[in-house]
Amino acid sequence: MAQKKAHEVESWLARPSSEVSIVLLYGPDRGLVSERARIFAEKSGLPLDDPFSVIKLDASEIDKDAGRLIDEVRTVPMFATRRLVWLRNAGIQKAISDAVKLLAAEPQPDAIVLIEGGDLKKGVALRTVVEGAFCGMALPCYADETREIETIIDDEMQKAGLSISLDARQALRANLGGDRLASRGEVQKLALYALDKGEVTLDDVKSMTGDVAALSMDEAIDAALDGDIQTFDTAFTRQCQTPSQAGQLLGAAIRYVQSLHAMRGEMEKRLSSASSVVAAQRPPVFYGRKKAVERAITRWNGEGLGRALERLQATTLQSRQRADLAIALTRQALLALAVEGARRAQRSR
Repeated sequence: MAQKKAHEVESWLARPSSEVSIVLLYGPDRGLVSERARIFAEKSGLPLDDPFSVIKLDASEIDKDAGRLIDEVRTVPMFATRRLVWLRNAGIQKAISDAVKLLAAEPQPDAIVLIEGGDLKKGVALRTVVEGAFCGMALPCYADETREIETIIDDEMQKAGLSISLDARQALRANLGGDRLASRGEVQKLALYALDKGEVTLDDVKSMTGDVAALSMDEAIDAALDGDIQTFDTAFTRQCQTPSQAGQLLGAAIRYVQSLHAMRGEMEKRLSSASSVVAAQRPPVFYGRKKAVERAITRWNGEGLGRALERLQATTLQSRQRADLAIALTRQALLALAVEGARRAQRSR
């Protein structure tokens, strides 16, 4: 089978096999797919800005002209020994999988086919064809994990001649992931902002990274579960100005309470301390929230967290039915949690 596992892709791209003439990169992280496709294209040694040597196509063009891909691959190169045919946005289109199947059966010695695909599940025709081809290689690209995000941060800091403090790195890492190009873009923007400072600080990260809103959401949610009504009210007012923001806050609160419920279950099952359960979480809990998470799973038992989750889910439904009341409904639901959190905090003293 001509395929690699996700953790093997980087090493293969560093030394691609000369026998491979059809390369498929696929996965939900479009930024990572695109970045790795460019790495492979650069390894071909062809000038990427030369329209005679590098032919760039979109899947929609193949839908309109089913023979276009085959024609381009079989065209004899005029000014180079090989041509690169680079196809983007491939998916479940039958015309593409049929064309690739023909090209795999009759490989062209003077052509390389590079395909950027979406999140192709096992069994999708295009993926199956490339995986089964002697001249093919299928490379899965999944969302950035911690090690890859660290590499992006290190790369961009080194390029800019900057250092980054530990708390700034942890905050930045917590805000990145999901899309390789978006993550790199955020780090590049941060590096440009701090270019004359020598070191990136936590304040720089809070000022410049695109997920600052999530930090405010966390503050509001933590304050509610902690029973800090005044802090909750301030954070909520700052965060929720529109119905869509209220919906985002509710979604974040639901995900957080679900994670707390799971951690509380682990703590009770293993008779472990809150700190050890939090420390064992993967991905790790952002260091700035660890104490809040430990307090929450200590004060809130499984039954209480279950009720909180039911309230938040019911509020989500209500706010969708009455978008004009979304902000008020969200405030009421989280304020009720804050009042309950205050009672639990009082009992724990």
